[in-house]
Amino acid sequence: MSHAPPNFSWVEPHKLAGLACPSEAQHYKFLVENGIRHLVCLLESKPPKCDTCPELILHHISIVDFTPPSLPQILRFLSIVEEANAKGEAVAVHCMHGHGRTGTMLACYLVKTRHISGLEAIKEIRRLRKGSIETNEQEKAVIEFHKYIQNCSQNCCQKH
Repeated sequence: MSHAPPNFSWVEPHKLAGLACPSEAQHYKFLVENGIRHLVCLLESKPPKCDTCPELILHHISIVDFTPPSLPQILRFLSIVEEANAKGEAVAVHCMHGHGRTGTMLACYLVKTRHISGLEAIKEIRRLRKGSIETNEQEKAVIEFHKYIQNCSQNCCQKH
């Protein structure tokens, strides 16, 4: 059995997980063994040894450390998760330590899928993953995303 990558946990079992930067071939293998087919990297550069596991599709959304993702980046992340989940494939997302950028994206996912407020989503991600969402800007990004979802007319958001 492969080793779990650092700070790995499911936020939505068999759909979406968060983790710190994987650094060994074993980490990628663990992801694949757990049904994860897509790895979203939020670092400015790709993670080490990411080519050791061809079964894992790497999606790169470059976000500067300690900064929040932009709305287009959040929407791109959510569409990756949605498309993968629709095919029964799980997604894992990581930054360096799996806290700030990762936590922000995971909270946005909860806002959209659970229809909860930004503050509730931040609280839930922090409960599930200690130390998540590190800056006021990252908190604000989740809250602003919730407003965006609320204001979204039927035309721009497909209701599933």
